Amino acid sequence: MTSLAGPRATPSEEGIRRLLPLAAGVTIYQGAQVVLNAGGWAEPGVSAAGLVAVGRAKTTVSNVGGANGAAYVVVERGTFLWANDATNPVTLANVGQSAYVLDDQTVSILGTSRSLAGIVFQVDASGVWVTI
Repeated sequence: MTSLAGPRATPSEEGIRRLLPLAAGVTIYQGAQVVLNAGGWAEPGVSAAGLVAVGRAKTTVSNVGGANGAAYVVVERGTFLWANDATNPVTLANVGQSAYVLDDQTVSILGTSRSLAGIVFQVDASGVWVTI
């Protein structure tokens, strides 16, 4: 393919919500951070490297007892309020920087052995606003 030589009507999609298949044996609660594991299956956020944060769960879905992909979760992208890690907190100085998944409702500034949660949008007394 060659570079554009004029305007292009590039297709787009809002893409705020996605339906993703769950990993075997997991439950994702409404409001949880959702990540994809190495196989592409949705799981609740955990402190581990190599996961891909994809958003917040719209509803609670259980796949306990089910195989990979036996259940699906609706995931929303956007900017969400998460709890702040008490040990390695995100601060106002970190706005615009990366935050990392600590668990399915908490983010941290420490990225060692953790996966990217998103970009810090705001930090206040309520917690950390992260854009995914």
